[in-house]
Amino acid sequence: MPRIEPIPRDELEAEARAIIDGGVADGLYATPVPLQVFAYRSEQLRSLHQARLDRGQDTLLGGRILELIRIRSAQLGTCQPCMQSRKHDSVTEEDVAALLDPEHRTLSDQERMALEFLDLLSADHHALDDAFYRRLGAVFTAAQIIELGFSCAETMGVHRFIHTLDIFGEREPVIAYSKEEVDAARTTANGKDR
Repeated sequence: MPRIEPIPRDELEAEARAIIDGGVADGLYATPVPLQVFAYRSEQLRSLHQARLDRGQDTLLGGRILELIRIRSAQLGTCQPCMQSRKHDSVTEEDVAALLDPEHRTLSDQERMALEFLDLLSADHHALDDAFYRRLGAVFTAAQIIELGFSCAETMGVHRFIHTLDIFGEREPVIAYSKEEVDAARTTANGKDR
């Protein structure tokens, strides 16, 4: 059980249930469990889902690079649900295996650079120095580098957060389900938001 108990399916609001069921059926999500946790904050679930639907739309990097980044980020963050799912038809199991090769030999120059950027952003962001940006600039435009940076940062953050939730944990949840917790905020003793 995750640290925050997932909202039981029959307790989900209709919109949340439609997002989760449709997303799983369409292959956007490998498991509904993280989404049942995210449904405690309806706007966050809607926002995350819309971002998944929009991912790859109007991209300068291309859907394949974004998917390789997403899977590699899941590997780095040990996010099991995200490592299991595939959201771009061009990514094969051989490609996923290549993500574990530190040199990513079977991938294109752009794919290798994007993954090196993600790995360094995750482990040693200080290594993203002038020399590294020169190498980036040799294979990407400035606009692509900006998209790459934001895509990596957003993906890494979500994967790390999902990992902290211990989605496939086997212990009792730290925070048990309560309908009163959905879209609710605690206030201070004087009634003002903290």
